[in-house]
Amino acid sequence: MLVNFNKILQHARKNKYAIGGFNINNLETAQGIIFAAEKLNAPVILQTSEGAIEYGGIEYLAAIGHVAAELNKKLPVVLHLDHGKDEALVERVIKSGWYSSVMIDASRYSLEKNISVTRRIVELAHERGMSVEAELGAISGQEDLVNVSQKEAAYTDPEQVKKFVALTKCDALAISIGTAHGAVKYVSGEKPELDLERLSKIAAITKIPLVLHGASSVPHELLVELHKSCGPIGDCHRIHNAVGIPEVQIKKAIARGIAKVNVDTDIRIAFTAAVREKLLTDADFIDPRKLLAPARDAVQKLVEKKIKLFGFGRVA
Repeated sequence: MLVNFNKILQHARKNKYAIGGFNINNLETAQGIIFAAEKLNAPVILQTSEGAIEYGGIEYLAAIGHVAAELNKKLPVVLHLDHGKDEALVERVIKSGWYSSVMIDASRYSLEKNISVTRRIVELAHERGMSVEAELGAISGQEDLVNVSQKEAAYTDPEQVKKFVALTKCDALAISIGTAHGAVKYVSGEKPELDLERLSKIAAITKIPLVLHGASSVPHELLVELHKSCGPIGDCHRIHNAVGIPEVQIKKAIARGIAKVNVDTDIRIAFTAAVREKLLTDADFIDPRKLLAPARDAVQKLVEKKIKLFGFGRVA
């Protein structure tokens, strides 16, 4: 069933687990995510970025989300616009009625303008029963149409949180505590470390669900799979320097108040590795279904691991 995320994220925060916000770009990725959620009977958030909409079309992606929700009437499914920086697009999504949730990312503005923009979007969305995620503190990195340099990035200031939440009335808040978008999240030799003390201060100030963006772990086994037999085709350099957020750090963040964890990069790696392996090991097919089915299976396997990592099974 299609729902907004208010009830499921509030339950997650209260019970110290998190729900995955998994990005979709096509049918196979969405199916892999939904199959994993079905298997574990876990609520799930299907997200489309502005880049995904540019690629696949808002109507097609929304239709995939609605079919997934309709086929799983007892499974809470959220269809969410991820990182809505284009205010016109966010408004279009809200007015379309196709989505159940949106994110407005006005973190690049001053605090006062961020509040003003976010409050207007919240009012528009709430009139239609949709939930809204906002962002306070710019998260660094590049992914899709999101591109924030280290110079532009800023950690979330706990002293601004109470005012921001009170004035905007947002339903969830994405915060910046050291994560980053993209596969290469840190410079060479830098140790991935989240500012958990900052997170604890923020969690003590507000009880709304907190969101962790740029939280892919880039597991070593995924990179091994991606680079399998890379010598003969000469692509061993493909994101060879990727560094993600350690799983132990993600668990600690969830214990301190994170209720939604976004995953995109890990899905892309798993999907690409499966496609690449199929092309390398089976030279006889010309059927795209045979190429994409292993990728769908790889996404399902990954998402099952993420759902368990995020702790849903402990309280379900």
